[in-house]
Amino acid sequence: MQNEINKKIKVLYVEDDDIARENGLEYLENYFENLYEASDALSALKLYGEIKPEIIITDIQMPKLNGLEFIKNIRKKDKKTQVIVLSAYSNKDYLFSAIELGLVKYLIKPIKEKEFEEALSLCIKHIENDDSNIIHLSENFTFDLYNKTLVNDGELIKLRAKELELLFLLLSNKNRYVTYKEIENFVWKDSVMTKDALKTLMKNLKTKIPKNIIKNLSGSGYKIDL
Repeated sequence: MQNEINKKIKVLYVEDDDIARENGLEYLENYFENLYEASDALSALKLYGEIKPEIIITDIQMPKLNGLEFIKNIRKKDKKTQVIVLSAYSNKDYLFSAIELGLVKYLIKPIKEKEFEEALSLCIKHIENDDSNIIHLSENFTFDLYNKTLVNDGELIKLRAKELELLFLLLSNKNRYVTYKEIENFVWKDSVMTKDALKTLMKNLKTKIPKNIIKNLSGSGYKIDL
């Protein structure tokens, strides 16, 4: 991410540790002009209602209300605000709970600067393009392009490596046919893709996603119609 001040984007930084919050704000000053801070989630909710930030960066473990509950409150009425979670917790319960909240990234402390910059860059890109890394396959199914996770009704759906790569490729190029050659190059990499292998892979993937969203054009390829 270029070291440029963004004068339009409002960033809300939520962290109960005073030193960590001060350090975080000092770092963010390199990229953003409109910075707001809160030391707990209840204060952050009030501030959110007043300033309507485009980006929220929040810790999880905080007094009064934890970060995940804070984001859940936001998501009840706002699906577009970009959210980055900074957490010392990497256990599955926290990760799975966070997935359904449409995060840009869940970063584990101590935070690596490169990962943080990449997450911020993605936030800015989504804001500029007015899009999101969360794609809705149906009312209940979502796929996170950044974190490559498929969720149905809040439950993480396990995909095999090739199933995940194929779904990612199709969703990254949604509403156009992805050719067989593109699929072979992306999913099979340096190995050879046979017709039977592709047919089996597609059959297995279709059992894990909403019905009838993958279309085939004989002699051309596949696409996801959303």
